[in-house]
Amino acid sequence: MAAIDLDKPMVDLSAEAIAALPAQLGVYEVADAAGVVVHIGYAGGCEPFGLRTALMRELDSGAVQFRHEITHGYMTRWHELLMAHVARTGSLPAFNTADAHRIGTLSP
Repeated sequence: MAAIDLDKPMVDLSAEAIAALPAQLGVYEVADAAGVVVHIGYAGGCEPFGLRTALMRELDSGAVQFRHEITHGYMTRWHELLMAHVARTGSLPAFNTADAHRIGTLSP
């Protein structure tokens, strides 16, 4: 499923790293210190500064690293990432459990 997954390396989740991002729409994954993805999110049209705004909220989540992808098709891509995560691990990330009813099934 590598073609579906985000393939960028994780970077430290810090205000400095977030400030360096462009103010664009997109998707992201945040992970704990062990590299376990705890939330897959998106920065949509209601985010004043796109990924910057969305990821700033993640600073208080306990996550310590992140990776992102810029895309205008953020909702479709978000659904793909959630389905790929479930196909790979058997469950949604800890902070996405309320989204279970929103996704379909991916059959790799």
